[in-house]
This record gives sequence, C-alpha cells and structure tokens, in this order.
Amino acid sequence: MPMQFTDNVLVSYNPANGEEVGRVRMTSRQELDRIVADAQSAFHNSGWKSLLPHKRAAVLHAIADGLMAEKESLADLQMRDNGKSIGECRGMVDSAVGTFRYYAGVCETLETDVTPSRGDYVSFTVLEPYGVVAAITPWNSPLMNDATKVAPALAAGNAVILKPSEDSPLLAPELVRIALAAGLPHGQLQVVQGRGANIGAALVEHPDVRMVSFTGGTVAGRTIGHTAGERLIPVALELGGKSPHVVFADADREHAIAAVVAGIFGSAGQSCVAGSRVFIEREVYDEVLERIVERASTLCVDFPDADGVEMGPLSSLHHRRRVIDFVERAQAEGGRVLCGGRIPDDSRLAAGAFYLPTVIDGLPPRSRTCQEEAFGPVLVALPFDDESDLIEKANDTDFGLACGIWTENFKKAWRIGRALDAGSVWINTYKQSVTSTPFGGFKDSGIGREKGIDGLRLYAQVKSMYFGLHEQPLKVAK
Repeated sequence: MPMQFTDNVLVSYNPANGEEVGRVRMTSRQELDRIVADAQSAFHNSGWKSLLPHKRAAVLHAIADGLMAEKESLADLQMRDNGKSIGECRGMVDSAVGTFRYYAGVCETLETDVTPSRGDYVSFTVLEPYGVVAAITPWNSPLMNDATKVAPALAAGNAVILKPSEDSPLLAPELVRIALAAGLPHGQLQVVQGRGANIGAALVEHPDVRMVSFTGGTVAGRTIGHTAGERLIPVALELGGKSPHVVFADADREHAIAAVVAGIFGSAGQSCVAGSRVFIEREVYDEVLERIVERASTLCVDFPDADGVEMGPLSSLHHRRRVIDFVERAQAEGGRVLCGGRIPDDSRLAAGAFYLPTVIDGLPPRSRTCQEEAFGPVLVALPFDDESDLIEKANDTDFGLACGIWTENFKKAWRIGRALDAGSVWINTYKQSVTSTPFGGFKDSGIGREKGIDGLRLYAQVKSMYFGLHEQPLKVAK
C-alpha cells in the first residue's frame, strides 16, 4: 500500500483500506524547465506583480470562496489521500480558506516604512517579489501547508511552483484548478510532481528559481539549505521537532492530561509540533502517567470517516514500518511499553496502516528514542525534579519547534516559557495555531517564520527609495 511509482506515474493508495485513490504523472526535467519558464513569463508579463493590492486581494478572496465551495469534496479527497480523520480534513480546508482570506487582508493593508533621513532627501522602503518561488510541502497536512506558502507568496506578487509530497500528491492540483478559476493568471501557480530527491532537488537547483520555502524533515532541509546557500538565494525551512509537553504538580490535571493525549495522538502523531516527550513533575509522575496511559488505551482507532473516530491510520504502510522500528528500538534501549506498541487486533482494519497509541517510559533523556522524531503516535514519558532539571532535560535536544507548559503559577509559566528553546510556547493549552501569529523553530527545527504579517514579507525583498530635495547641485566631497 505505499505510494507506487509506475511508468513515471504516482499512484496514491488510501492508507485506511489500501484502495487506489488517484494517479498523477511525475514531472520530467524537461517539463520542469518549461514550467519554470512559464512561471517566469507569468511573473514578468501577466501583470500580477504590478496589480494594485486590493485587486490582488480580490483574487485571493475568490480562491478562498472556491475552496469553501468544494469543502466536502476536498476534505474527502485529503482523507483518502493521507488518512486523516474526516473532521480534521474539514478543519484543514477551513484553515486554507482562512489563510487566503488573511493574506488578502495583509496584501491590501500592509504598510512599508518612511525612514528618518539625514540629509536633503526623503527615504522610504517598498517590497518587491523575488520572482519564481518554489514551495515544497509535506504529506501530513497538504492543503493547509500548501495555503500557508502559496497565499503569502502570491500576495507578495511572486509566481509559485508548488511541489507536494509524493505521498500526498492529489490536493495540490485541485488548489491550482481552483486558483485559475478564481482569476489567477495562467502560469502564476503551477504544480510539479515526483520524488523529492529527483524533481524536488531539480526545482531547488534551477537557476531561475529565486526563493525556496520548504516544510519537512531536517535531513532534507539541510540539503535544501546547502543548495540555497551555494546559489545565494533565500530559503525558509520549517523542519522537525521533539516537543516537550510539561506537567507540573500544580497543573489542572484533567485539562493537562487531555491536552497531552491530544497533543501526541491527534493526527496519529504525524505532526511537527506533536508533544512527543511528556515531562511530569516527579511527585505526581506515577498518577499522571497512569491516567495518560488509561486515556490513550481507550482512544477510538478506526476508519477516518467512522463515527467517534479519534485516531485514523498512519499515512502509509511504509511509514508504519518506520514507527514500528522506532518502538522496537525504544524497547532495545530499555524502554517499557505501557500501552500500544502494536498493530490493532481488529480484523476490519487489517488492510490499513493502523497502529495503536503508544506510551513508553523508563528511558534516559539522551536515548535515541528521546532525541529523534518518530512522527507517529508514540509518547515518551520522563520525570523531572525541579525547574532547573526540567529546563536542562527539555532543552537537551537538537530541536526547538514547540512546547507546552501546564501550571497554575503564572510566574513559573513565564520563567519556563522564556527558558525553553521553542518557537511556539503553549501555556495551559496545546497545539493552537492561527494564521496571524508567526510560526517556526529554533535550532534544527528551522529557519525563518511563516504566518503573520511577516509571513508575507518572507516572500518579498526590501528596496530602499530616495527622493532628492537638494536646492544646489551635488558636489564631489573634498
């Protein structure tokens, strides 16, 4: 049931039942050259980059309208393409709609700076698009991630080439179709399909691609960053995480436990911000962990469109194999599997890539299991003694994407939130995200910030303008 590559065609299979969902043709290198040329032509000749901001905004609003009009069919397609629950897939469409609407508003209202002058001139800044932007997105939330890159890049005036993951290739062409129907000029948004190591690498290396935005794994991010550095083009990288979720003894335990479970087992753990390490203050460690295990053991694992489903399948059989290997290695390192750690017994689910919610403890913080990202429904539990112990252990990782803190003490929350290496800090909540707030990571979790007003500036370059006010001709300095 993994993604198949046959005669230059990607075949997508439903990870819940193994049935074929759709096919797309992989892009050849020759086709890539034509697509980039079309994008360049659109950038220079379509009039999009010089279109008045409110008119660009109107097209972005129309794209949002088109997405909303097809919400149910798009959600169903994503559910079958990558296995997320139908409720979450509907939420992904809503998120994409909101992103296009947000950047329509930013496009129309964004201001630049009139800078203080030190002479007989007026100086100010304007924003110029880069040109052709490569947007490379992962398989776990395709439509939402596509919108997070495409909407601000278009709002800034660029032409965009979208490269979706080979494991979820079906949503990106639908976005392009809807965008063109909404009035976006031909060539302004296009899709290339294929393996990241092949067509993705060729896209990043293409001399006419002037900026790259990538969301995915850290290994691939390093490769892309190296290529961008060699080419001296800007790059935005949103990469992996091993996010700590912290429960202090004074926390509201009902809310904290519910959030810990939702934070790792939502999306079957296939989320960059999944709270995959839970740190529990030692005096309540046994009690809180027992309740987490009890809740995880009762989660409804079922088909993604089933009533009451809380966790669907993993994205593919080959990804499930990776998660199985991860858990087996944890056991080899001395970890105790407290629940899950296996494929469900339910014969109805046998054809799918299902795996039970898994909780592991008994591992040292420096074990590979506690350091590396599983990207699946696997939670590692660790005790801590005090604030300094927590900060040392939680920060002792290469990642720094997100964290959650549960305490009723405001000052403690502030101290820990400032001390932890994380681009997003959730206090007495978890996994909240809004288009208006910047998102990105510290350390190996990435470079740059998407979302928010600066999410548009990410796709633009600053130009300084000077208007002379001299009463006398300029002289050569003596």
